[in-house]
Amino acid sequence: MREARLMTPAGRRIVAAADELFYNRGITAVGVDLIAEHSGVTKRTLYNQFGSKDHLVATYLTERDQRWRSLVEAAVDAAGTPVEAVTAPFEALRTWSETNARGCAFINALAELPDPAHPAHHIATNQKLWLLNLFKGLATTAGCSRPATLATRLLVLHEGAVATQPLSLDSLPESIDLARFLVRVSTSPHR
Repeated sequence: MREARLMTPAGRRIVAAADELFYNRGITAVGVDLIAEHSGVTKRTLYNQFGSKDHLVATYLTERDQRWRSLVEAAVDAAGTPVEAVTAPFEALRTWSETNARGCAFINALAELPDPAHPAHHIATNQKLWLLNLFKGLATTAGCSRPATLATRLLVLHEGAVATQPLSLDSLPESIDLARFLVRVSTSPHR
């Protein structure tokens, strides 16, 4: 996979088109012809930039992951206390969901690309492990009891909120309330 900072303007256009098309239509439903057309480049340019569709998919997910992590880290940094920081990824999800209403691109990718050897599979899996480890680290810093268990519960709750985005119900406010409750209970002196 090519480094994002070494990408040409054409490469950036290709990734932008791939991001829109893969997220909205699905990875397997979108071919390189459509991406080339939407980005205003030839297929040859696309292949010169990325080598294959698989590597373009990996680049798409890597860029999305970097945007997501930056948003989460900003939310964590903006939290007033270590306890509030534990649920900051849910606040980041509130912001993220305003422009990403089709659910989680990483879960979607894992469903479409189940082969662990696919370069995008590793990126999608690591995104989830990163969030789990972030929850665990934040819970430890906040003095929560059983931070690993709390982290797993928060990850499941977070992923459930993401998975229900495409539905007509808005589960995020309830998920945030439940996350805050779980953190309060785990920091209570009467645990």
